[in-house]
Amino acid sequence: MVEAGVLRALAPEGFLFLCVANSARSQLAEGLARSMAPPEIWIGSGGSEPSTVRPEAIEVLAEVGIDIADHRSKSVDDAPRDRVEAVITLCAEEVCPVYLGRAHRTHWGLPDPAAVTGEGRLQAFRDTRDELRRRLGVLFGVGAGHR
Repeated sequence: MVEAGVLRALAPEGFLFLCVANSARSQLAEGLARSMAPPEIWIGSGGSEPSTVRPEAIEVLAEVGIDIADHRSKSVDDAPRDRVEAVITLCAEEVCPVYLGRAHRTHWGLPDPAAVTGEGRLQAFRDTRDELRRRLGVLFGVGAGHR
């Protein structure tokens, strides 16, 4: 979580979370970050191959009081370049999208919960949510008891 502390010290005012499909990890990160960051901070997400937001991502955030039911999967190219000051890539086993704009880059490699099959799938989404919550708590100075 050193990277989260470094990012906090840089104090960017716009964050872009990236993964391939913008369907699970980056959607979880966007929803959590919006609930934790100060209101003046811009938060977005995108992917190199956008698809649809996974229902499990919507479900596990709803469990902690965050509604992303209206989120849509977006391309990395949809992000407003004038707002993005920090890019956090979340890919672990795939090739992460590339952001060509000027921004501080950090990599938080997390396994894709959407790749899990069977009865452990929803728990994989919860585990990813909880890990992102820990890291974003450090980044935004929010205690563990938040939501």
